Order: sequence, then structure tokens, then C-alpha cells
Amino acid sequence: MTRLYSILLIAGVLVTSCNKLDESPSSLITASQFYKTQADAVAGVSAVYSALNTDAAGDFPMYGRNLNLLTGNASDDQVFSPSNTNTDVRALGTATYVAANDRVKKNWQQHYFAISRANIAIDNIPAVNFDTATRARLVREAKFLRGLLYFNIVRFWGGAPLILHDPSSIDVNAQKVKRAPKDSVYAQVIADLTDATLLPKTYTGGNIGRATSGAAHALLAKVYVTRREWNKALAQINEVINGGYGYALFDKFLDVFQQATKNGKEHIFSVQFGTNLGAKNSTQSLSSGNFSSFNTAVYPGDIPADSTLFQLFAATDTRRDVTFLTRIYNAATGNYVTFSPARFAKFIDYSLTPLTNQAQSGINFPVIRYADILLLKAEVLNELNSGPTADAYAAINAVRSRAGVAELTTGLNQADFRDSVFLERRKEFIQEGMRWFDLSRRGGSYLYDALKKLPAKTGAAVKDTLFPIPQSEIDINGELTNNPGW
Repeated sequence: MTRLYSILLIAGVLVTSCNKLDESPSSLITASQFYKTQADAVAGVSAVYSALNTDAAGDFPMYGRNLNLLTGNASDDQVFSPSNTNTDVRALGTATYVAANDRVKKNWQQHYFAISRANIAIDNIPAVNFDTATRARLVREAKFLRGLLYFNIVRFWGGAPLILHDPSSIDVNAQKVKRAPKDSVYAQVIADLTDATLLPKTYTGGNIGRATSGAAHALLAKVYVTRREWNKALAQINEVINGGYGYALFDKFLDVFQQATKNGKEHIFSVQFGTNLGAKNSTQSLSSGNFSSFNTAVYPGDIPADSTLFQLFAATDTRRDVTFLTRIYNAATGNYVTFSPARFAKFIDYSLTPLTNQAQSGINFPVIRYADILLLKAEVLNELNSGPTADAYAAINAVRSRAGVAELTTGLNQADFRDSVFLERRKEFIQEGMRWFDLSRRGGSYLYDALKKLPAKTGAAVKDTLFPIPQSEIDINGELTNNPGW
């Protein structure tokens, strides 16, 4: 875990510098010293949010690239360019990664770093003397974020260390935590998100973008779908749809990824990015690879797995030209450069000058949006009724109609309708951090069978249904064991 490195460093300094320490370092601010006012509490929770769109070490942020290296590059949607300079990135795209992979390690560290911030806020805010309602709200926001983070962790790694409080000492051995069973992690996710359902429905002004009760219900729906607890999932879905939140699809798919429509009616919860905010949102690098070179002979960055991904879309499907970039104007030559295969385009910030400066993209990352809820509804109704109902068809067809494609043919059996829902999810949510999770939750050999269809990933195997616990974490924490096959 990330903080173990800090603890070991502190312990080493204490051992080598002196035998006895009689005073508290004047430069050290503990959590109990910091949390004194309402402003401190707000800052503490804001620091949890910032762990989603920044990285303390200056790396790519969790929701600005690193999470997508696992959910996209390690899925059947994407194979990173053979010219990418990071061999560990290339290994994720070819199903040849190992437990020492630095991008797997970085995701683990970023998640636990953010959880540590959430734990500190949850533990300390209740003791701060200010408005009771605001205090409760801030704690619930931190619990929502902790629930989201542990939901990612349990899906990526299965059972994992379940840490709910910041360490009270620098005893290294006390920090060596075993992996909690998967069901225990899920129980905590559900507890945190259930508490978060008491959050406000909406915010105004500078608070827009914070976690809401609707976001908590929506994320709980995804948790229950992942666990195949269909009745519980449907109850949460119905709350999102009928609970008076005002969620709806945008009329245009393009508006999901536009500056002017940020935090709009379809956005249930998004990680916030701002144009040219620099360190305030680290770097939003989900589209920057499109512009690193105009040389079509060398793949310069992030590319689709192969041309078949682009070919999934009908020519009339409005999602295709929002999702992919097929050509770009090169002002230096006065010509257009055609990309084959097409490149990802959802997170291109067209307000930037020059357009090539996409590391400062201000397009938010939609963690969950209303289209997801509609497709989950279609899936759940199909599972509960051993086949699709009229309401299941209506839910999936709402998403298809917005995209400009024909409604799904009626009369499908349960298996065919299920396949149709997952195909729709694939087309709807490309590059939105869902594909690997969707393949994984189908169970059995579904994930690695899908990977093996790609020439670059024929070595995929059963071990790839979970990512390895980072080897460096096992080396430092002897209580950890790795997943099967790693």
C-alpha cells in the first residue's frame, strides 16, 4: 500500500538519526491538528475528489489515463501502439503483463492513496464543530468516494486489504494487512454507498459536481448488477429513474462530452476536469495521443484494438463520429491526415489552442451517466424474467434511438437479448472505463475468450480475469498473497 512506503521511510529516518525523539516535528501537521474548522473539513473532502483527477507524484491521474490503461488497454477495445515508450503499457495491450507491471502498481497506489484521504476525512470531520447537516454531508461524500474506490479495487483484484482508518502509529508491522475476502469488501462498498444515498439530490454554484444521492443509488445499482443481485439492482435503478432527480439522455450524444453541457442532465457523477488548469487537474490525457505525431506510418499513441471496433457502428450511428477521429487537418502542410485505424475522440477539448495541447483537456470523465442506468435496467429485467420484457426493450431502445439507429428487433430470447445489451454497452461506453469490467462480470471464460480473438492478445488466460497484486506490495507486506496464476 502507498502509505507503507512513507511509513518505512519515516521509520528508517528515526532509526538512523537518533535513539530517542523528545519533540514533535514542527513541520508535521497531523489530521487531528488540521481538522479544526468547516473550511478544513471542506478542504479535506475536496482532497479526496482531487485524488481522482491528479497524482501526487506528477503521474497521469486515475481518471485521466491510468484507470483506462486497465479497463481499455487490457480489454478487447484497445491495443497500445508498439511505439509507446513504456513497455508496461505495451504489455497490458498484449496480455503479457506481469505482477511487477508499473501501471498495475500505479492504479493500486492511486486507489489506496485516495482511500487514505477519505478515511482521514471520515474519522476527523465528525469531531469538528460546525453545522451538523453540512458535517454529515461531507462525511457521506467521502464515503461515496471510498465506496467507488473499493468497488474498483474489488473488481480489479478481488479480495483486497480493507483499510477504514488512518494508521495510529508508525509501526510498520501494524500496517501489514491481509487481503479481506471479496464479499467483505463488497459489504463495505454497499455500506458506504447506502449511507451516501442520504446526500442532497442536487447542488448549486461551486458545489456542482459533488456526489449526490442519485449518484449513490446509481453506483449501488452497478454493485448489485455486478453481484447478480437482480432484485436489489432493480430497486436502485427505479429510484434513479423515478426518484425525481431529473436525469435524462441528452438529445445529442455529442453533448455528453462538451464543455457547455458539463454536469448536465445525463451526468450522474463525473470526475471534474478544467481546461488549462495545470496541476489542479494534473493532465487529462485520454486523447492527447491523437496529436503526438501526424506520421500515419507509426502509431503515435492510443489506438483502437483493430478496425473491427470502428466497424461495429452503422454509418448512421451518431456515436461513431463522436467516439472516433478519422482525420485531422495539419495546418503546417495545409492537408488532412487520415488515420487508419481511427483514433479515440471523446475527450478532445476543441476549445484548446493549439488543438494538439490535449494534455490540458477540460472534458469531464463520466463515471456513471443515465445511459448506463437504462442499459442496466434492460439487463436486469432480462435476467429477472428469463427473457426481455417490453420495459427492457424500451430501455435499450431509448439509447439506440438517441444514437440514430433502429430499435432492437423484438422476439429475442434471453441469451440473445443479453448479448445485444452488452454490445450496446460496448458501443456506448468506449473509453469510459467500463469494457474490462463488463467482460469480467460475465464470468467464466468470457473475458479471456474475448481477448484471445485479437491477434495481439492470443496469450490471454484464466489468470487475466483478475489483475495481479503488485509485486512490490507483496515484497513489503508479507501478509499479502497474489491471485491465482500470478
